[in-house]
Amino acid sequence: MRVALKVSMLSFAVVLIAWAISAPQHVSAQGHATSNAPASTVPFVGCKSDGQSGPVDAPRGKDQAVDISAKDAGLLAYYKASEDGFGVLAPRGWYCFNTYGSNGATFYVSPNPIGVSELFARNWKGIAGPSIQMSMMNGSTSGRFDVATVIARVFPAHMDFVESVISEGIEPAADFPRGPYPNDKLVYRSKEVVEFLTPANTEGLGTQSRLLKNGDPINGVAILFGEDSNLLQLSVRLPTDLRYLAPIIISQTEREVKEANSK
Repeated sequence: MRVALKVSMLSFAVVLIAWAISAPQHVSAQGHATSNAPASTVPFVGCKSDGQSGPVDAPRGKDQAVDISAKDAGLLAYYKASEDGFGVLAPRGWYCFNTYGSNGATFYVSPNPIGVSELFARNWKGIAGPSIQMSMMNGSTSGRFDVATVIARVFPAHMDFVESVISEGIEPAADFPRGPYPNDKLVYRSKEVVEFLTPANTEGLGTQSRLLKNGDPINGVAILFGEDSNLLQLSVRLPTDLRYLAPIIISQTEREVKEANSK
């Protein structure tokens, strides 16, 4: 997948999202049940950005209240690259960086330092180990090709968008394979929201990112939103001992988007 390494202006991350998610109690794509818990607090971590308009300093913020248990909160922090954008829960002590441009934004959180030079390098293959990637792809710019690629895989109710992209004649229909990856496990929350699990050592929606396949699974969620058919995709690959936190991270992203949409 041609994941955006340069993304639209940071304000793109706050486009209102029109979609309905499930009730507070739900089962994630890997089968773990999660539910609302008394609010806990996790530390805020600001993340730097670079892209179309140059470097952007990390935002400042306050500790974040989250509806998870105190035990789980003690293992997590809230990482954010834009004051007016979405953040993501990730293990404490990890590194983060955001890239942006006209086609969308890509936000990385990893236990290893993330270098600007490698993110923008033409020969960079991706991340082989644990990592979290949140991508926002703009359906009205060059990001439409990436949006169409995901729609063709998991959003059959929106195939008109794919057909419109193909009709431009820029990329052939063969570049937009239809239907889910054979090994992916999908859990639909609506026609515009799907949680996924890409098993270890397989290609799937989870590797339709900069996360390379390895011996660990990738969990995540894809959300289609807005009049321009924009896309948010969150891909989460955690170390074995922290893997149970994946549905918590995914649920927090869904919850944050829902709250933004209700304002």
